[in-house]
Amino acid sequence: MTATPASVEALLETVDDDGAVAFDGFRVERAADGYALETPDEEWTGLAADDLADALEPLSDYVTNWRYWQRSVGGEGTARRAFLRWCERAPLEVEEAGDEETAAHPSVDDPLSVPERYDALRDGLDREWGQLCITARLVDDDDDPAGERVYDLWHVDDAGSDLADLEVYDDPRDAREIATYDGDGRYRPLKTAPTLPSGWAFTGLSGGELVETVEFFYPATVANWHRELRGTLDVDHWTKTAERQTGIYDVLDEMPREGVEWMAEACCVDSQCLRRREWEFDEDDELDVDGGDGPFPCREPCSLVVAAARKWTILESEQERTYELELTASEYNQLAELIDAVAEGRTDEIREADVNDGANRYRARYLRAKRFDEEGNLEAKRIDD
Repeated sequence: MTATPASVEALLETVDDDGAVAFDGFRVERAADGYALETPDEEWTGLAADDLADALEPLSDYVTNWRYWQRSVGGEGTARRAFLRWCERAPLEVEEAGDEETAAHPSVDDPLSVPERYDALRDGLDREWGQLCITARLVDDDDDPAGERVYDLWHVDDAGSDLADLEVYDDPRDAREIATYDGDGRYRPLKTAPTLPSGWAFTGLSGGELVETVEFFYPATVANWHRELRGTLDVDHWTKTAERQTGIYDVLDEMPREGVEWMAEACCVDSQCLRRREWEFDEDDELDVDGGDGPFPCREPCSLVVAAARKWTILESEQERTYELELTASEYNQLAELIDAVAEGRTDEIREADVNDGANRYRARYLRAKRFDEEGNLEAKRIDD
Protein backbone atom coordinates (compact mmCIF):
# COMPACT_ATOMS: atom_id res chain seq x y z
CA MET A 1 0.00 0.00 0.00
CA THR A 2 1.34 3.40 -0.96
CA ALA A 3 0.40 6.64 0.71
CA THR A 4 -1.32 8.93 -1.77
CA PRO A 5 0.19 12.35 -2.47
CA ALA A 6 -2.93 13.81 -0.86
CA SER A 7 -2.22 11.95 2.41
CA VAL A 8 1.41 13.10 2.46
CA GLU A 9 0.37 16.65 1.60
CA ALA A 10 -2.22 16.69 4.40
CA LEU A 11 0.42 15.44 6.84
CA LEU A 12 2.98 18.06 5.83
CA GLU A 13 0.39 20.85 6.02
CA THR A 14 -0.47 19.77 9.56
CA VAL A 15 3.20 19.70 10.53
CA ASP A 16 3.73 23.18 9.08
CA ASP A 17 0.63 24.51 10.87
CA ASP A 18 1.14 22.82 14.25
CA GLY A 19 4.88 22.34 14.30
CA ALA A 20 4.67 18.57 14.76
CA VAL A 21 2.58 15.44 14.30
CA ALA A 22 2.94 12.59 16.79
CA PHE A 23 0.67 9.59 16.51
CA ASP A 24 0.90 5.85 17.18
CA GLY A 25 4.71 5.80 17.44
CA PHE A 26 5.16 8.04 14.40
CA ARG A 27 6.47 11.60 14.72
CA VAL A 28 7.23 14.37 12.21
CA GLU A 29 8.50 17.71 13.54
CA ARG A 30 9.59 20.97 11.95
CA ALA A 31 12.86 22.24 13.37
CA ALA A 32 15.29 25.05 12.60
CA ASP A 33 17.55 22.79 10.53
CA GLY A 34 14.71 21.10 8.61
CA TYR A 35 12.29 18.31 9.43
CA ALA A 36 12.78 15.47 11.91
CA LEU A 37 11.11 12.11 11.31
CA GLU A 38 10.88 9.26 13.79
CA THR A 39 9.35 5.77 13.99
CA PRO A 40 9.93 3.11 16.66
CA ASP A 41 12.68 1.67 14.43
CA GLU A 42 14.32 4.63 12.66
CA GLU A 43 15.07 8.33 13.03
CA TRP A 44 15.97 11.12 10.58
CA THR A 45 16.89 14.75 11.22
CA GLY A 46 17.66 17.83 9.16
CA LEU A 47 15.46 16.79 6.24
CA ALA A 48 14.46 19.23 3.52
CA ALA A 49 10.84 19.12 2.37
CA ASP A 50 11.64 16.99 -0.69
CA ASP A 51 13.82 14.65 1.35
CA LEU A 52 11.03 14.28 3.91
CA ALA A 53 8.56 13.32 1.19
CA ASP A 54 11.01 10.68 -0.04
CA ALA A 55 11.58 9.38 3.48
CA LEU A 56 7.83 9.05 4.01
CA GLU A 57 7.39 6.89 0.91
CA PRO A 58 8.26 3.54 2.59
CA LEU A 59 6.38 4.61 5.73
CA SER A 60 2.98 4.69 4.04
CA ASP A 61 1.35 2.60 6.79
CA TYR A 62 2.18 5.27 9.37
CA VAL A 63 1.03 8.10 7.08
CA THR A 64 -2.29 6.50 6.14
CA ASN A 65 -2.85 5.36 9.72
CA TRP A 66 -2.51 8.97 10.87
CA ARG A 67 -4.83 10.19 8.13
CA TYR A 68 -7.51 7.59 8.86
CA TRP A 69 -7.69 8.21 12.59
CA GLN A 70 -7.19 11.96 12.59
CA ARG A 71 -9.11 12.87 9.45
CA SER A 72 -11.63 10.08 8.69
CA VAL A 73 -12.52 9.04 12.26
CA GLY A 74 -11.67 12.03 14.43
CA GLY A 75 -13.64 12.32 17.64
CA GLU A 76 -10.72 12.17 20.06
CA GLY A 77 -11.85 11.13 23.53
CA THR A 78 -15.16 9.65 22.32
CA ALA A 79 -16.46 6.15 22.96
CA ARG A 80 -16.90 5.64 19.21
CA ARG A 81 -13.22 6.27 18.47
CA ALA A 82 -12.03 4.15 21.42
CA PHE A 83 -14.20 1.24 20.33
CA LEU A 84 -12.95 1.38 16.74
CA ARG A 85 -9.37 1.42 17.99
CA TRP A 86 -10.15 -1.56 20.23
CA CYS A 87 -11.48 -3.38 17.16
CA GLU A 88 -7.99 -3.37 15.62
CA ARG A 89 -6.01 -3.60 18.88
CA ALA A 90 -4.65 -0.08 18.66
CA PRO A 91 -3.59 1.80 21.83
CA LEU A 92 -6.80 3.14 23.36
CA GLU A 93 -5.76 6.75 24.15
CA VAL A 94 -7.60 6.73 27.49
CA GLU A 95 -6.16 9.67 29.39
CA GLU A 96 -8.37 9.70 32.48
CA ALA A 97 -7.28 6.22 33.61
CA GLY A 98 -3.65 5.22 33.94
CA ASP A 99 -2.01 2.91 31.42
CA GLU A 100 -1.78 0.10 33.97
CA GLU A 101 -5.48 0.35 34.82
CA THR A 102 -6.46 0.36 31.15
CA ALA A 103 -4.18 -2.60 30.37
CA ALA A 104 -5.78 -4.57 33.19
CA HIS A 105 -9.29 -4.20 31.76
CA PRO A 106 -10.70 -7.61 30.74
CA SER A 107 -11.38 -6.45 27.17
CA VAL A 108 -7.89 -5.10 26.47
CA ASP A 109 -5.12 -7.12 24.84
CA ASP A 110 -1.55 -5.98 24.29
CA PRO A 111 -1.76 -3.31 21.57
CA LEU A 112 -0.28 -3.96 18.14
CA SER A 113 2.17 -1.63 16.41
CA VAL A 114 1.12 0.09 13.19
CA PRO A 115 2.95 -2.42 10.93
CA GLU A 116 1.50 -5.34 12.91
CA ARG A 117 -2.01 -3.91 12.65
CA TYR A 118 -1.73 -3.34 8.90
CA ASP A 119 -0.53 -6.90 8.36
CA ALA A 120 -3.57 -8.15 10.31
CA LEU A 121 -6.00 -5.71 8.67
CA ARG A 122 -5.01 -6.87 5.20
CA ASP A 123 -6.33 -10.33 6.08
CA GLY A 124 -9.10 -9.08 8.41
CA LEU A 125 -8.70 -8.67 12.17
CA ASP A 126 -11.42 -10.33 14.28
CA ARG A 127 -12.69 -9.26 17.70
CA GLU A 128 -15.57 -10.62 19.79
CA TRP A 129 -18.13 -8.43 21.54
CA GLY A 130 -20.56 -10.72 23.32
CA GLN A 131 -21.99 -12.95 20.59
CA LEU A 132 -20.85 -10.54 17.89
CA CYS A 133 -17.77 -11.12 15.76
CA ILE A 134 -16.33 -7.90 14.31
CA THR A 135 -13.87 -8.00 11.42
CA ALA A 136 -11.88 -4.84 10.71
CA ARG A 137 -10.18 -4.74 7.31
CA LEU A 138 -8.54 -2.34 4.90
CA VAL A 139 -10.59 -1.14 1.94
CA ASP A 140 -9.47 -2.81 -1.26
CA ASP A 141 -10.71 -0.09 -3.58
CA ASP A 142 -8.69 2.43 -5.58
CA ASP A 143 -11.51 4.96 -5.18
CA ASP A 144 -10.95 5.13 -1.40
CA PRO A 145 -7.95 6.77 0.27
CA ALA A 146 -5.23 4.32 1.26
CA GLY A 147 -5.62 3.10 4.82
CA GLU A 148 -9.43 3.41 5.00
CA ARG A 149 -11.07 0.73 7.12
CA VAL A 150 -14.41 -1.01 6.77
CA TYR A 151 -16.03 -3.42 9.18
CA ASP A 152 -17.99 -6.65 8.89
CA LEU A 153 -20.22 -7.94 11.65
CA TRP A 154 -21.80 -11.35 12.22
CA HIS A 155 -22.69 -13.86 14.90
CA VAL A 156 -19.69 -15.64 16.40
CA ASP A 157 -21.23 -18.96 15.32
CA ASP A 158 -21.16 -17.77 11.69
CA ALA A 159 -17.65 -16.29 11.67
CA GLY A 160 -16.34 -19.01 9.33
CA SER A 161 -19.42 -19.19 7.12
CA ASP A 162 -19.73 -18.26 3.47
CA LEU A 163 -21.63 -14.99 3.03
CA ALA A 164 -23.77 -16.73 0.42
CA ASP A 165 -25.22 -18.84 3.24
CA LEU A 166 -26.16 -15.81 5.37
CA GLU A 167 -28.72 -13.02 5.18
CA VAL A 168 -26.62 -9.96 4.36
CA TYR A 169 -27.53 -6.45 5.59
CA ASP A 170 -25.97 -3.01 5.37
CA ASP A 171 -28.42 -0.82 7.31
CA PRO A 172 -27.62 -0.64 11.07
CA ARG A 173 -31.32 -0.36 11.89
CA ASP A 174 -31.87 -3.93 10.70
CA ALA A 175 -29.97 -5.10 13.79
CA ARG A 176 -32.87 -4.00 15.97
CA GLU A 177 -35.22 -6.50 14.30
CA ILE A 178 -32.63 -9.30 14.37
CA ALA A 179 -32.10 -8.80 18.10
CA THR A 180 -35.81 -8.84 18.95
CA TYR A 181 -36.36 -12.62 18.79
CA ASP A 182 -34.23 -15.69 19.46
CA GLY A 183 -33.61 -18.58 17.06
CA ASP A 184 -36.97 -20.14 18.02
CA GLY A 185 -38.90 -16.94 17.43
CA ARG A 186 -39.33 -16.10 21.11
CA TYR A 187 -39.14 -12.47 22.24
CA ARG A 188 -35.83 -11.52 23.88
CA PRO A 189 -36.61 -9.16 26.79
CA LEU A 190 -32.90 -8.99 27.69
CA LYS A 191 -30.80 -7.85 24.73
CA THR A 192 -27.55 -9.00 26.36
CA ALA A 193 -28.79 -12.55 26.95
CA PRO A 194 -26.70 -15.17 25.08
CA THR A 195 -29.68 -15.99 22.85
CA LEU A 196 -28.89 -13.85 19.81
CA PRO A 197 -29.93 -15.74 16.65
CA SER A 198 -27.37 -16.49 13.95
CA GLY A 199 -27.57 -16.61 10.15
CA TRP A 200 -26.94 -12.95 9.27
CA ALA A 201 -24.07 -10.59 8.44
CA PHE A 202 -23.45 -6.86 8.00
CA THR A 203 -20.68 -6.07 5.53
CA GLY A 204 -18.70 -3.02 4.47
CA LEU A 205 -19.80 -0.81 7.37
CA SER A 206 -18.09 2.48 8.08
CA GLY A 207 -16.79 3.02 11.59
CA GLY A 208 -19.83 5.06 12.57
CA GLU A 209 -22.20 2.48 11.10
CA LEU A 210 -20.44 -0.32 12.98
CA VAL A 211 -20.84 1.38 16.35
CA GLU A 212 -24.49 2.16 15.59
CA THR A 213 -25.14 -1.48 14.63
CA VAL A 214 -23.44 -2.81 17.76
CA GLU A 215 -25.52 -0.46 19.90
CA PHE A 216 -28.72 -1.76 18.32
CA PHE A 217 -27.68 -5.28 19.28
CA TYR A 218 -26.34 -4.36 22.74
CA PRO A 219 -27.64 -0.94 23.82
CA ALA A 220 -25.29 1.31 25.85
CA THR A 221 -22.53 -1.32 26.01
CA VAL A 222 -19.98 0.75 24.06
CA ALA A 223 -20.63 3.87 26.13
CA ASN A 224 -20.46 2.04 29.47
CA TRP A 225 -17.33 0.16 28.38
CA HIS A 226 -15.68 3.46 27.57
CA ARG A 227 -16.75 5.03 30.86
CA GLU A 228 -15.27 2.08 32.70
CA LEU A 229 -11.99 2.42 30.79
CA ARG A 230 -11.86 6.10 31.77
CA GLY A 231 -12.64 5.30 35.40
CA THR A 232 -15.89 7.26 35.26
CA LEU A 233 -18.47 4.46 35.27
CA ASP A 234 -21.15 5.27 37.83
CA VAL A 235 -22.31 2.07 39.52
CA ASP A 236 -25.63 1.77 41.37
CA HIS A 237 -25.41 -1.13 43.81
CA TRP A 238 -28.37 -3.23 44.90
CA THR A 239 -29.24 -1.27 48.05
CA LYS A 240 -29.31 2.03 46.17
CA THR A 241 -31.40 0.52 43.37
CA ALA A 242 -33.85 -1.08 45.82
CA GLU A 243 -34.26 2.05 47.94
CA ARG A 244 -35.25 4.26 45.01
CA GLN A 245 -38.08 1.97 43.87
CA THR A 246 -41.68 3.16 44.26
CA GLY A 247 -45.16 1.76 43.73
CA ILE A 248 -45.37 -2.02 43.43
CA TYR A 249 -41.57 -2.26 43.49
CA ASP A 250 -41.27 -0.49 46.83
CA VAL A 251 -40.84 -3.88 48.51
CA LEU A 252 -37.41 -4.54 46.96
CA ASP A 253 -35.46 -3.15 49.91
CA GLU A 254 -37.03 -5.93 52.01
CA MET A 255 -35.26 -8.70 50.09
CA PRO A 256 -32.81 -10.45 52.44
CA ARG A 257 -29.16 -10.27 51.54
CA GLU A 258 -28.94 -14.02 50.84
CA GLY A 259 -31.86 -13.56 48.45
CA VAL A 260 -29.80 -11.04 46.47
CA GLU A 261 -26.99 -13.61 46.30
CA TRP A 262 -29.38 -16.24 44.93
CA MET A 263 -30.84 -13.71 42.48
CA ALA A 264 -27.37 -12.80 41.14
CA GLU A 265 -26.55 -16.50 40.77
CA ALA A 266 -29.81 -17.04 38.90
CA CYS A 267 -29.71 -14.03 36.57
CA CYS A 268 -26.36 -12.28 36.48
CA VAL A 269 -23.87 -14.90 35.29
CA ASP A 270 -22.35 -15.51 31.86
CA SER A 271 -24.82 -18.25 30.98
CA GLN A 272 -27.72 -15.81 31.36
CA CYS A 273 -26.30 -12.36 30.55
CA LEU A 274 -23.16 -11.31 28.67
CA ARG A 275 -22.63 -8.16 30.67
CA ARG A 276 -20.04 -8.32 33.46
CA ARG A 277 -21.79 -7.44 36.74
CA GLU A 278 -20.03 -4.57 38.50
CA TRP A 279 -22.74 -3.79 41.03
CA GLU A 280 -22.64 -5.47 44.44
CA PHE A 281 -25.01 -5.64 47.39
CA ASP A 282 -23.52 -2.34 48.55
CA GLU A 283 -20.39 -0.34 47.85
CA ASP A 284 -18.56 -1.98 50.76
CA ASP A 285 -20.36 -5.33 50.65
CA GLU A 286 -19.48 -7.56 47.71
CA LEU A 287 -21.57 -10.52 46.61
CA ASP A 288 -19.92 -13.95 46.58
CA VAL A 289 -21.26 -14.76 43.11
CA ASP A 290 -18.76 -14.17 40.30
CA GLY A 291 -19.74 -11.22 38.10
CA GLY A 292 -18.79 -12.83 34.78
CA ASP A 293 -16.11 -12.28 32.16
CA GLY A 294 -17.84 -10.15 29.50
CA PRO A 295 -16.01 -7.21 27.88
CA PHE A 296 -18.74 -4.70 28.74
CA PRO A 297 -19.93 -3.90 32.27
CA CYS A 298 -23.32 -3.93 33.97
CA ARG A 299 -23.56 -0.82 36.12
CA GLU A 300 -26.85 -1.50 37.90
CA PRO A 301 -29.55 -4.17 38.28
CA CYS A 302 -31.48 -4.16 35.02
CA SER A 303 -35.25 -3.84 34.67
CA LEU A 304 -35.61 -7.60 34.17
CA VAL A 305 -33.81 -8.30 37.45
CA VAL A 306 -35.85 -5.64 39.24
CA ALA A 307 -39.11 -7.13 37.98
CA ALA A 308 -38.08 -10.65 39.00
CA ALA A 309 -36.78 -9.41 42.36
CA ARG A 310 -40.22 -8.09 43.25
CA LYS A 311 -41.64 -11.62 42.98
CA TRP A 312 -38.75 -13.15 44.89
CA THR A 313 -39.05 -10.54 47.64
CA ILE A 314 -42.70 -11.47 48.11
CA LEU A 315 -41.89 -15.19 48.06
CA GLU A 316 -39.08 -14.75 50.58
CA SER A 317 -41.57 -13.16 53.01
CA GLU A 318 -43.41 -16.47 53.33
CA GLN A 319 -42.72 -18.68 56.31
CA GLU A 320 -41.09 -22.03 55.68
CA ARG A 321 -43.21 -25.13 56.30
CA THR A 322 -42.35 -28.78 56.70
CA TYR A 323 -44.02 -31.29 54.38
CA GLU A 324 -43.95 -35.05 54.26
CA LEU A 325 -44.24 -36.90 50.96
CA GLU A 326 -43.33 -40.33 49.77
CA LEU A 327 -40.76 -40.70 47.00
CA THR A 328 -38.44 -43.43 45.89
CA ALA A 329 -34.73 -42.59 45.76
CA SER A 330 -34.95 -42.40 41.97
CA GLU A 331 -37.91 -40.05 42.13
CA TYR A 332 -36.08 -37.81 44.60
CA ASN A 333 -33.13 -37.62 42.23
CA GLN A 334 -35.47 -37.04 39.32
CA LEU A 335 -36.87 -33.89 40.93
CA ALA A 336 -33.35 -32.49 41.12
CA GLU A 337 -32.73 -33.36 37.46
CA LEU A 338 -36.00 -31.71 36.43
CA ILE A 339 -35.18 -28.46 38.23
CA ASP A 340 -31.65 -28.41 36.83
CA ALA A 341 -32.84 -29.03 33.25
CA VAL A 342 -35.36 -26.18 33.43
CA ALA A 343 -32.87 -23.81 35.11
CA GLU A 344 -30.21 -24.50 32.48
CA GLY A 345 -32.67 -24.31 29.57
CA ARG A 346 -31.85 -27.77 28.24
CA THR A 347 -35.31 -29.36 28.22
CA ASP A 348 -35.49 -29.01 24.41
CA GLU A 349 -32.25 -31.00 24.11
CA ILE A 350 -33.62 -34.10 25.87
CA ARG A 351 -34.74 -36.73 23.38
CA GLU A 352 -38.17 -38.25 23.88
CA ALA A 353 -36.66 -41.73 23.72
CA ASP A 354 -34.05 -40.96 26.39
CA VAL A 355 -36.01 -42.15 29.40
CA ASN A 356 -32.76 -42.48 31.37
CA ASP A 357 -32.72 -38.69 31.77
CA GLY A 358 -34.77 -37.63 34.78
CA ALA A 359 -36.03 -34.57 32.90
CA ASN A 360 -37.34 -36.67 30.00
CA ARG A 361 -40.90 -35.62 29.16
CA TYR A 362 -42.38 -39.09 29.61
CA ARG A 363 -40.50 -39.59 32.87
CA ALA A 364 -41.94 -36.30 34.12
CA ARG A 365 -45.46 -37.23 33.01
CA TYR A 366 -45.17 -40.62 34.70
CA LEU A 367 -44.08 -38.95 37.95
CA ARG A 368 -47.00 -36.54 37.73
CA ALA A 369 -49.47 -39.36 37.13
CA LYS A 370 -48.12 -41.25 40.13
CA ARG A 371 -47.55 -38.50 42.71
CA PHE A 372 -50.09 -35.76 41.86
CA ASP A 373 -53.82 -35.82 42.49
CA GLU A 374 -56.54 -35.13 39.94
CA GLU A 375 -56.36 -31.37 40.65
CA GLY A 376 -52.65 -31.34 39.84
CA ASN A 377 -51.47 -30.97 43.43
CA LEU A 378 -48.46 -32.85 44.78
CA GLU A 379 -49.64 -35.42 47.30
CA ALA A 380 -47.87 -34.23 50.42
CA LYS A 381 -48.81 -33.66 54.06
CA ARG A 382 -47.84 -30.62 56.07
CA ILE A 383 -46.54 -31.80 59.42
CA ASP A 384 -45.56 -28.59 61.24
CA ASP A 385 -49.12 -27.65 62.39
